[in-house]
Amino acid sequence: MPPLPLGTVVRRVVVGVRVRGRGETHLCSAGSSSRPGSYEPPGRNVVAVEPSAVMRAQRPPAAAPCLAAVAESLPFADQCFGAAMSVLSDHHWADPLAGLAEMTRVARRVAVLQFDTSDPARFWLTGDYLPEFAHLSQGVPTLTERAAAIGARLEAVPVPWDCADGFFHAYWRRPRAYLRPEVRRASSVWARVGSAAEQRAVRELADDLRAGRWAERNREITGLSQMDLGARLLIA
Repeated sequence: MPPLPLGTVVRRVVVGVRVRGRGETHLCSAGSSSRPGSYEPPGRNVVAVEPSAVMRAQRPPAAAPCLAAVAESLPFADQCFGAAMSVLSDHHWADPLAGLAEMTRVARRVAVLQFDTSDPARFWLTGDYLPEFAHLSQGVPTLTERAAAIGARLEAVPVPWDCADGFFHAYWRRPRAYLRPEVRRASSVWARVGSAAEQRAVRELADDLRAGRWAERNREITGLSQMDLGARLLIA
């Protein structure tokens, strides 16, 4: 059976298909997308955690209750949740391994969605335009190390070409989207590499799109419906 597209996998995790018990309470890392609260399972008992007051303030009124706390020190009793989930947020934690250990302490099941960034050439944006991206992973535990730390298995999650989540890799088949400031602002990668690197990458990408060089280099991906860009689901 081929891997499911990212949106389907995330939806199955957050609505509890992979976690038994509709009546259980689930713990979610809150600031995990361009739309705070968007991955939290509707119709479930959910508690969210977010250390940033800015991110907490952006949550919609109907979102789950959100506590001010950090992943490395969760203010909950052992095994008090049916499941704990983090979507594209553990790279913001000061100590990812400690945060994952806390998730396994407070929940009976854990699901973490993150990208394997060990090979920047996998994605044309980081391979051709943003070499600074490689430096962001230096000194950070690999996904393999994170999985081993909590006894998780890794599942590949291909990204569909029309993914609407708005994270850094989402527009892999829509390169012109990266020229739009509002698209770049939805991902923390650009702020982390710095303004100079961002502006250079955008300028070079715009030039290559105008001259047809991007299309020539990436013609093999333009017909794909989904692509493995390193997204992995850690399930423990």
